[in-house]
Amino acid sequence: MNGIKTVCVYCGSGPGTDPQFIQAASTFGKILAEEGIGLVYGGGSIGLMGAVANGVLDHGGKVTGIIPDFLTTREHALVRAQEMIVTKDMHERKQLMFERSDAFVALPGGVGTLEELVEQMTWAQLGRHSKPILVANIARFWNPLLALISHMRHTHFIRPNLSVDVLTADRVEDIVPKLRKAAKDIPAIEKTMVSPVAEKL
Repeated sequence: MNGIKTVCVYCGSGPGTDPQFIQAASTFGKILAEEGIGLVYGGGSIGLMGAVANGVLDHGGKVTGIIPDFLTTREHALVRAQEMIVTKDMHERKQLMFERSDAFVALPGGVGTLEELVEQMTWAQLGRHSKPILVANIARFWNPLLALISHMRHTHFIRPNLSVDVLTADRVEDIVPKLRKAAKDIPAIEKTMVSPVAEKL
């Protein structure tokens, strides 16, 4: 893979209870802009989604929002984004987010964030892609999930021959270096999952 040009960020449409969550999202947006990396995200203007997108835009970066039609009002689609793609449903949204991104980062969020993260982990486990996946463990938010993954490995429901490499970072400043290191040696042929395959998963 020739570097990281775009990063898909999964995160909550709410702010959460810890001010560190919003601050981390905003700071990560600033970092993406300064590193010349485009943001691909769910298109909302509220919560962590709004914080990361505005962090990118406030520092001259590029934002692509991808949002299903039925969420444009509920999640307040971000009108500032240079590109806003409105899809017919969630499936099309997730497929486009995959196709537009070189790596995936999960900031704190709810069930939707968890589902999107786990889907990418599953596709990677099944050999459908090799794009880096990173969990931003801000204020130890993802510790319960990481413990569950460890438990799955221990009980052999994640078997050694079907493992999945999930990166972690406790600070947003460490995310881009870890993604670049992970992507460095991935063959270009493994970068993209063919769309018809994605549609069958």
